[in-house]
Amino acid sequence: MSVDGHGQALALWARARLKQELGGPIAVPPSGEWAQEPGATFVTLRRRDGRLQGCIGTLEPRRSLLNDVAHNAIAAGLHDPRCVPVSLADVDDLDVEVSILSPLERIRFDDQPSALKAIRPGVDGIVFEYRGRRATFLPSMWPRLPDVRDFMGELKEKAGFPFDFWDDDVRLYRYTVEKHLA
Repeated sequence: MSVDGHGQALALWARARLKQELGGPIAVPPSGEWAQEPGATFVTLRRRDGRLQGCIGTLEPRRSLLNDVAHNAIAAGLHDPRCVPVSLADVDDLDVEVSILSPLERIRFDDQPSALKAIRPGVDGIVFEYRGRRATFLPSMWPRLPDVRDFMGELKEKAGFPFDFWDDDVRLYRYTVEKHLA
């Protein structure tokens, strides 16, 4: 989904909505038909030194773009189990990144080597799915895991499987993102 220049407004909205949730001023949402379109987003919060403060998202559109960003901003700031919840005083010191996801596209493959070949390093976000468990890495993980084997191995571990796990029933999906910072 392209938000045609509204990405910065969404990133500012994410920050404002998190501040409101923590007792700050009422957040004024961006307006326009584009904001009400269904959308899937991730909101990533980082400390200025680069440490992750929270990252929560949605893989498939279930609510409006505006509501999805608000929901994920609050969840990333307050409910990511990997991180301590933020306080109102913390919010202005965070880098806020909103990633707007394209629709998921199933990756067709015959075996693990052909699956790895089908992945576009540096471009694709990947969803790993197997028997009801799934995990994803955004494309922003490629600089940390530039080798496709390492990327997939870490993703499998995130889903609760061993690094070298494979089964013929594994499903993989790809997506791209539009990334916006505030």
